[in-house]
Amino acid sequence: MTIAFPQADFAVPRIDSAWRMPLARLAAAWLALLAIFHRDVGDLAFIYWNSTTFGHCLFVLPVVVWLIWQRRVEVARLTPAGWAPGLLLAVAGAGGWFLGQVAGVAVARHLGLVMMLQGAAVALLGPQVTRAMLFPLAYLAFLVPFGEFLDAPLQIVTRDMAVPLLHLFGVPASVDGVLITTPSGYFEVAEACSGAKFVIAMIAYATLVANVCYVSWRRRAAFFVMALVVPVLANGVRAFATMYAAHLTSVEAATGFDHILYGWVFFGLVMAAVLAIGWRWFDRDPDAAWVDTGRIAATPYRSSDGWTLAGALLALATAAFALGAVVAARADAVPAQLHLPAVPGWSRVVVEGGPAAWSPNYPTADHRLFGRYTDGRGATVDVGIAVYAGQRENHELVAFGQGALRENDRWVRVSGEPGIAGGRVERITAPGPVERLVATWYRIGGTTTASEGQVKVETLKAKLTGGRQAAVALHVSAVRGDGADPRVAIAGFLAAAGQPGTIADTVLTGR
Repeated sequence: MTIAFPQADFAVPRIDSAWRMPLARLAAAWLALLAIFHRDVGDLAFIYWNSTTFGHCLFVLPVVVWLIWQRRVEVARLTPAGWAPGLLLAVAGAGGWFLGQVAGVAVARHLGLVMMLQGAAVALLGPQVTRAMLFPLAYLAFLVPFGEFLDAPLQIVTRDMAVPLLHLFGVPASVDGVLITTPSGYFEVAEACSGAKFVIAMIAYATLVANVCYVSWRRRAAFFVMALVVPVLANGVRAFATMYAAHLTSVEAATGFDHILYGWVFFGLVMAAVLAIGWRWFDRDPDAAWVDTGRIAATPYRSSDGWTLAGALLALATAAFALGAVVAARADAVPAQLHLPAVPGWSRVVVEGGPAAWSPNYPTADHRLFGRYTDGRGATVDVGIAVYAGQRENHELVAFGQGALRENDRWVRVSGEPGIAGGRVERITAPGPVERLVATWYRIGGTTTASEGQVKVETLKAKLTGGRQAAVALHVSAVRGDGADPRVAIAGFLAAAGQPGTIADTVLTGR
């Protein structure tokens, strides 16, 4: 039996002469942008390859190529041409990259770079081609690693699903923050177990399926919501199953199986389940054209010279890069030697090791200070201070893996606690078991805050206005069960030492 396939499905279309120069200009512009912002390209490649949360980004470019290939026959009927308004997207991208560079916000730089690439395509190929390729161009946004803010809320959702299921199956379980204790031991609903990585990947997957398999916007929206709900529910069941298996066997056997299931099988099963649920309502005709070229071609527009637009694009990118480098490099002069402050009624004591040993992590700081104080009446606090003369890329006050806890720390954040003197207070625990409260403040540009987002805003303001550049992180911590109540110890230390901003300024000036 012979099967005949339409030639258009497999034939590589010849590039018409009207397309050759616009495509060459676009390729040259993209290569130039990638070269100018090569450090961001390298950062993205590192994240894709090393982060389990953003490994799905490796598939975005192949998916975009496939989407373009689907539309190749219809799009070839259009005529590309330069379009000046397309530069507005590139301008927005360059501005976003500049602000991200100055404030030290990597996601803004990465998004800005992608927007410049998208803007180059819009400006150099024109509105007709852009409309025909709108979804593939928009899908490039998934090259930007985003969504880590979902970790904390999804930890709580996972915990609140797993515990009732344990009770339903007769397993006693108690909750303390993100820790769940059963007769088999205690389990941490860690950030890696929150299911956020699957939800983030599912956003990209659901967006693709909604476009490829549906025409109705109502069905697209329904599929998208379902595709986000299913992995959250499945992750809660997975967490319960791991703890229930530990109850029946051992913690070691259950967690070993969970790591295999979680890394290799779980997401594949969830993707298949989501697709199976949505299959019944697919409404796109497989033989229907992807692009209505007749309607698109009938829309008039005013074209511009492609070489002029390409030159303007590269000048814009170069200016954003150069100006960003100059502004981000601003820094203050700070004393070569800094010291922890003398505090009335409190004396410095030797810092000992042991199960309760802790210190904040700021590997890129210009100065790191750490010491222990006691008031002689049973109250003891540990004080950690990090000083930055100026912030720049990979040299920032707020960054991943640094602060009160380091990445893969033996200390685990259990929960947030009511603030002290405007500071953020966290309860952490370590094997022993031993428990601490850690209060955190940041001082920058004359502002004291506990918000990491506010740190970025104040950093941006200081860089743009040329104000005070030095930034300080202050952590005051006390062990629970070691003398005075930790909240009382921290509050007593602040009452004697002064407000957190005063402490930071005293250290910074060396007075």
